[in-house]
Amino acid sequence: MVTGATGNVGRPLVQALVKTGEAVTAVSRKEEHLPGVRHVRADLTEPETLKPALDGASTLFLLTSPDFLAAGGDLAGVLGTAKAGGVRRVVLLSSQGVATGRHAPELEDAVVGSGLEWTLLRPGGFHSNAFAWAETVRTRRTVEAPFGDVALPTVDPVDIAEVAAAAMREDGHAGRAYTITGPEPVTPRQQAAAIADALGEPVRFAELSRAEARTRMLQAMPEPVVESTLDILGAPKPEEQRVSDDVERVLRRPARSFAEWAGANAAVFK
Repeated sequence: MVTGATGNVGRPLVQALVKTGEAVTAVSRKEEHLPGVRHVRADLTEPETLKPALDGASTLFLLTSPDFLAAGGDLAGVLGTAKAGGVRRVVLLSSQGVATGRHAPELEDAVVGSGLEWTLLRPGGFHSNAFAWAETVRTRRTVEAPFGDVALPTVDPVDIAEVAAAAMREDGHAGRAYTITGPEPVTPRQQAAAIADALGEPVRFAELSRAEARTRMLQAMPEPVVESTLDILGAPKPEEQRVSDDVERVLRRPARSFAEWAGANAAVFK
């Protein structure tokens, strides 16, 4: 069972599981057809709505939306419902910020204390956050972002999904917390250059002030998330800039670089 099944991580996770022959129930708040799976519309803030999705499920991928806690979400209730429905293993998409003290640990605490076999995935920033630049790249061949020369090892959501699939399907991941990063730190200015290379055309980088970035981000994100994100982007801790080898250890291949991601998604920026 995969929650958040239509998102940047959930969608490739569903695909990865289907390719291995697993029977998958995809759960999301919106109706959407995903090939080869059963789809159930449900909301984690209402655990009772999950019950139809739990039929036959033994393993759960748990992804909470940014507004889950703000909406009064009860993860212990979700986990209790899942356990009563036959789930024995849970993989939580958490955040590197829990390990670094940026984010509260209550979601991880609920999973660890659930009595289920658990694995925690702690990614940093996603390569796909660059989709926010798609319109300005398409219309003006410009990337606008703050902190242009601060480097972070962002990660391909497909790598997160494939680590999640391994943790769901394989033994040996129980009780582990994986820090998931890309293969190297990359700055926004370097990301703009990688998009330019993927397009075969120049892309200008325009640096925003923190205040300008904050105003834009508030249109889509809660204020505490905006402030925490800007803190990481502008003044990362050493551990937030450190490359982890967890992707390579789990998948037995290197994590995909931002340049590889940009090449695979060039059509979005054309």
